[in-house]
Amino acid sequence: MQIFIGIMIPFVGTAAGAFCVFFLRHALHPKVQKALLGFASGVMVAASVWSLLIPAMDMSAGMGRLAFVPASVGFLLGIGFLLLLDNIIPHLHMDASEPEGPRGQWKKSTMLVLAVTLHNIPEGMAVGVTFAGLMAEGGASITLAGALALSLGIAIQNFPEGAIISLPLKEAAGKKKAFLYGMLSGIVEPMGAALMLLLSDYLGPSLPYLLALAAGAMLYVVVEELIPESAEGEHSNAATLGFAFGFVVMMILDVALG
Repeated sequence: MQIFIGIMIPFVGTAAGAFCVFFLRHALHPKVQKALLGFASGVMVAASVWSLLIPAMDMSAGMGRLAFVPASVGFLLGIGFLLLLDNIIPHLHMDASEPEGPRGQWKKSTMLVLAVTLHNIPEGMAVGVTFAGLMAEGGASITLAGALALSLGIAIQNFPEGAIISLPLKEAAGKKKAFLYGMLSGIVEPMGAALMLLLSDYLGPSLPYLLALAAGAMLYVVVEELIPESAEGEHSNAATLGFAFGFVVMMILDVALG
């Protein structure tokens, strides 16, 4: 039951953010959006380090000086995995005029949702592989509190993401459809986490690689999309301050609860 709750927490964060369409009249102010994108970036960077890369190296401690190998290889595989998805899935980033990926007859709203869905894939993987590590390792390198801290941190940063994707769609699609699109963008997280859990009995020695792969995928999203989007338009320190706050919040959650 605790594991089920853990993998559902990030999805609840996305759905709660999307629910903002029912009580907010307009899209978020640009500075608020910048701050929230920065916050999401900070959470993801801290989660990648404390919840994924460090446990990956701890699990590989028996390799001595080569304990960095699984983390390094997995990290690069994660970057490559998201780079591949970025090029084969058509998607449109907020405020962008041209879609990325293959050309198609997709609706703008669909491609906006796909862009956020791409963000959520590595987050679902991260939560799932962390709980899989908890089950496989018996808590040796990953604790239940630490796994729940990762889920909670991702849920916190999913809240603004859900609002950012849903509010601009309200006028074109209506409140109910905008909420539905925003909520569905997060459904890949529990699905990805559940897949990792189903495979937990077979992961074994590959766990450090998968933890690092999730970290690489998350940092790809931060560097490729979140930070550039937070820097667009008029210069502001809002994103930098948001990043700092998000990083500290995730660090506190992981260290205090882990």
